[in-house]
Amino acid sequence: MCGIIGIIGKDEVAERLVDGLRRLEYRGYDSAGIATVHDRALHRCRAEGKLINLMRCLVEQPVAGMVGIGHTRWATHGAPCVRNAHPHASTKVAVVHNGIIENFAELKAELVALGHVFESDTDTEVVVHLISHRLEQGETPEEATHRTLCRLHGAFALGVVFADYPDLLIAARQGSPLALGFGDGEMYLGSDAFALAPLTQKLCYLEDGDWAVLTRDGATIRNRDGALVERPVQISQVTGAMIGKGSHRHFMLKEIHEQPQVIGDILSNMLSADGRKLVLPPLPVDPVSCPRVTIIACGTSSYAAMVAKYWIESLAHLAVDVDIASEFRYRKPVLTDGGLAIVISQSGETADTLAALRYCREHGQKTLALVNVEESTIAREADARILTHAGPEIGVASTKAFTAQLTVLAVLAVALAEARKGVTAEQVARLTQALTEIPARIADVLTHGMAALQKAAEFIAPARDVLYLGRGTSYAIALEGALKLKEISYIHAEAYAAGELKHGPIALIDEHVPVIVVCPSDDLYEKTASNVQEVAARGGKVVFLSDRAGMSRLSAEVALRLDMPAVDAFVAPILYAVPVQILAYTVAVLKGTDVDQPRNLAKSVTVE
Repeated sequence: MCGIIGIIGKDEVAERLVDGLRRLEYRGYDSAGIATVHDRALHRCRAEGKLINLMRCLVEQPVAGMVGIGHTRWATHGAPCVRNAHPHASTKVAVVHNGIIENFAELKAELVALGHVFESDTDTEVVVHLISHRLEQGETPEEATHRTLCRLHGAFALGVVFADYPDLLIAARQGSPLALGFGDGEMYLGSDAFALAPLTQKLCYLEDGDWAVLTRDGATIRNRDGALVERPVQISQVTGAMIGKGSHRHFMLKEIHEQPQVIGDILSNMLSADGRKLVLPPLPVDPVSCPRVTIIACGTSSYAAMVAKYWIESLAHLAVDVDIASEFRYRKPVLTDGGLAIVISQSGETADTLAALRYCREHGQKTLALVNVEESTIAREADARILTHAGPEIGVASTKAFTAQLTVLAVLAVALAEARKGVTAEQVARLTQALTEIPARIADVLTHGMAALQKAAEFIAPARDVLYLGRGTSYAIALEGALKLKEISYIHAEAYAAGELKHGPIALIDEHVPVIVVCPSDDLYEKTASNVQEVAARGGKVVFLSDRAGMSRLSAEVALRLDMPAVDAFVAPILYAVPVQILAYTVAVLKGTDVDQPRNLAKSVTVE
């Protein structure tokens, strides 16, 4: 959500700022802009919509300068238009901002009373006026910025440049992530490692309350009290090559095809040397004595959590609660002493999930983070962490991050079950074998199933509404399939537990509403198949996903049958996630939507 890039360079920075913004497009945005410092003046160029519009603006109005900041904005306060686009500026100060200033209305009223005139509808502009006001009182940029930061409530990452100081860039972080990059006589600022990948791999991550003064010689970091602090400089593993599309049409398609490799790598890292035993990093609780697990996540990650609940309860006989992070704190949950809280976040910066993590720690829970970004805030603050190592995921609609989360959670479930003696050695061997076969089965779908999925997409694309059904772990995959279709094709889609069909949703069934049924051959197959009969009897057009055994047992007339490889029911959710991803992707391509950057969405939701 929103993106920041900043450069103190040895030559002109405008082109590199735009390149940095291009690497941040995956986060979601609806306007963009840059500001530079040149000849004791600020030069700005901003545009509504995609970066191509900003590039056209820069052709008509070039900006010079060796110091600058850039921003991709996802609108919160004020419409997505040029006057609300970042950077916001006065004659002396330009600011880019990720996050929300919660007390901006109070601050704005105070500034208006002092005679300040606002040009935008944003919360960010108060930061510009507060710093400018203090500069007018004779304060230095450092003093003015620090005193301004002390007035701000909310979540923010800030980049600030000053017309009269061509070798200065100030950064601040409270809640929203921000990284400093170290170059050869240059310094950089970015929302994440992706933004800075081609510029440097030497990064330092600010912590909450930190603010940093950047010059060509390096960075000085202080905490919210103004005291000097040291933050470690790390070597990022993200490179420019990792965030390219290769030969694929879209990032999403590339990331779908990366799943066999990603899952294979996860399992290789979690298998013992002889390949017979699953090995986890140390957990912050004793699995045997742990009384309860709480799993907290948002969006796609929450569906991975739902699957994990089935796995852990059935295998390890350990009670599991699953909560949506954005609701978790506000119901004031009662947490069992000695319990384990597992938080799942692809970015490791999801604001609601981070707040839930902190709530759990304050209430005596041990915390385990399941994240894809090692340097993220959630990874650093949890008592323990497990990295998915899925690599950068640029497409807004999550694919490989989701199946990576499922894979790690499956390993966790087996390990917990083994520790609690919920399964025999023979069962562990069977489950481990089933997991190791999953990359090959997904590859089968990607190699042999694309034609059938294309046909199914052509069947679904004209629809205005689509229903998804599933039972057990397949219900979570139905939810994920409906979310994917909504996200990137803009078709209204809903998912229901198949047993709930008669409790209302069956009223929606007619020949114009495709019904996609996720139905592997598991213990619940017959019950789901009976629901398919009910849909077919009312003229519903069913797209049925099952394996050969499931197909042979189905007597109902369905519109399309999508054959899946046979796998152990335990790992079916990982496999069946792939065709619902491909189905959504193919429908979106047929409809001509922006697959990688769907409207109104952001990749990393770093504000509540």
